Amino acid sequence: MKSKLEYIWLDGYQPTQSLRSKTMVRNNFGGTLEECPMWSFDGSSTEQAEGNASDCLLKPVFIIPDPDRKNAYLVMTEVLNADGTAHVSNGRATIDEADDDDDFWFGFEQEYFLWDPITNLPPGFPANGYPAPQGPYYCSVGAKNAYCREMIDEHFDMCLEAGLNVEGINAEVAAGQWEYQIFAKSAKRAGDEIWLSRYLLERVGEKYGLSIEWGPKPLGDTDWNGSGMHANFSNGAMRDSGKEEIFTKICEEFGKNIERHISVYGADNDQRLTGKHETQAIDEFSYGVSDRGASIRIPVGTVEDGWKGRLEDRRPASNADPYKVAAAIVKTTNEAMAK
Repeated sequence: MKSKLEYIWLDGYQPTQSLRSKTMVRNNFGGTLEECPMWSFDGSSTEQAEGNASDCLLKPVFIIPDPDRKNAYLVMTEVLNADGTAHVSNGRATIDEADDDDDFWFGFEQEYFLWDPITNLPPGFPANGYPAPQGPYYCSVGAKNAYCREMIDEHFDMCLEAGLNVEGINAEVAAGQWEYQIFAKSAKRAGDEIWLSRYLLERVGEKYGLSIEWGPKPLGDTDWNGSGMHANFSNGAMRDSGKEEIFTKICEEFGKNIERHISVYGADNDQRLTGKHETQAIDEFSYGVSDRGASIRIPVGTVEDGWKGRLEDRRPASNADPYKVAAAIVKTTNEAMAK
């Protein structure tokens, strides 16, 4: 039997990378990562190489069944230079191998807008104006407030069928805006799953004639919320020690490293992190229990469980690379724990 392997990678476009993919056919494929060979592509067509030395390599790192094609798989890959070293565009390689174990757990809340390429607006937005102000759309039901649920549910089902650890979905605060959540007990695995879920969302959108707007503030300077990718995270000490001082120490360390985080938390995030619409200003830092206007929110459940649980960094934008976000969070948290 012949199987289709869709190799997926991130291109070299700046400041925000795009997903690319191409299909390989294999005979008698058993569905394992070990059976996926290295492959190459023309990096001069993806802003990753010059034409006179255009070969870049694709190293398979994660595989799931493709729920939308027969006898098919989705293969997440890392981009390498021709000599086998990590390409500069390879965000996954920024996660230290020594830190990528089951000590760090991540839960990403991926927000996004559906986008009509004809009207250049989200579904639910009239051609020459705005719908009713935000408020009724969040977790809504009914054709007046919830848009394109059929597409959203199809994506949800695809992710679950493929084995991605999606833990939930909901309509967000603006018309045509949605969210899903993914959890993993590894920084790299969390990034792999977010990228593959994004790929599936883009592909299902093709069926409905809708693109996905990953930008953090696509509606500009208006009174509509932007889109984030809130990063919930914990390590063993946070989950088990029951010490408030550990959470305080970590939050304080984050406050000392604003630029480290903001530099990888997504392009145009300054348009979203304004201090309005449930955000803290991009150049300021704060943390607090149950505070959605803070840079880092300490969930009330963490406190009620005797200071055992997680933190939520609310600053990452919807278009951020989850690999780079996780790498920065792991680095700063480890620095705090070492003091």
